Amino acid sequence: SWRAPDPPDAHELLQRMRRAMTLHGFAPRTRKTYVGQARRFALWIAPKPLARATAADAERYIVHLVQDCGVSRSYHSQVVSALRLLFRDALGAEEVAAALPRPRRERRLPRAISRHQVERLIAALGNVKHRLAVMLLYASGLRVGEVVRLRWEDIDEERGVVRVRQGKGRKDRYTLLARRVAELVREHRMLHRPDGADWVFPGRRKGRHLGERSVQKVVAATARRAGIPGSVTPHTLRHSFATHLLEAGTDLRYIQELLGHSSPRTTQIYTHVSTRNLSRILSPLDLPPEG
Repeated sequence: SWRAPDPPDAHELLQRMRRAMTLHGFAPRTRKTYVGQARRFALWIAPKPLARATAADAERYIVHLVQDCGVSRSYHSQVVSALRLLFRDALGAEEVAAALPRPRRERRLPRAISRHQVERLIAALGNVKHRLAVMLLYASGLRVGEVVRLRWEDIDEERGVVRVRQGKGRKDRYTLLARRVAELVREHRMLHRPDGADWVFPGRRKGRHLGERSVQKVVAATARRAGIPGSVTPHTLRHSFATHLLEAGTDLRYIQELLGHSSPRTTQIYTHVSTRNLSRILSPLDLPPEG
């Protein structure tokens, strides 16, 4: 896909930033995203050379994005991360990088759908491959990128586990393989595994796995067909996995391990989504009348 060329003076600085991120072990997608943000900043301050960028330039750019363009907080935070790396690793301006403020985090509760809605979603999927992908999102709590990168050897039917290789944070972990999913794995293997195939969900191009966007489209379209209100994404199913486990009495520490969260604080957000304790509290409108 076409992109605007680097400003003449910025190419070497962006390369320096890219090398620094590689040395720090950043994932390829993260490197691409951050370099893209730094390139847009360089184009915005042009014709001023990127090498002469200042803290004031960075602040004006961020204010422009927030006030004039109305970017989200997550995008705002991503820009700050990219500019901090640019100033620290490419421009050698550690003090500017440290001084760039990050936006206050929004506290948004993850959206979960009910178990009944999950079953309606699965029932609306006629394609075995698509049904397996969606069931893995929910029954194993996988991220969409983890589902499409599954290899056949990662599914251990005897032990009832799925191995996730190098998930978020470059960590391996094991998660659950539901019995219903194991049955579908066997059916999918018979129908869709040609000789020598490695990916559970191969893409159209030989040797490549299915794209994340394909699964996202399947989930959204099937949710609409199943009459489930609101936006439903692959991550909604992961949130539902964690919420339903918590409501069933699973210890939060086990849920943390299954999800691959580094901090228990990340997993604790599901305590605010679970209705297990809320269901024990009567609304004032449902209390017996006084007297």
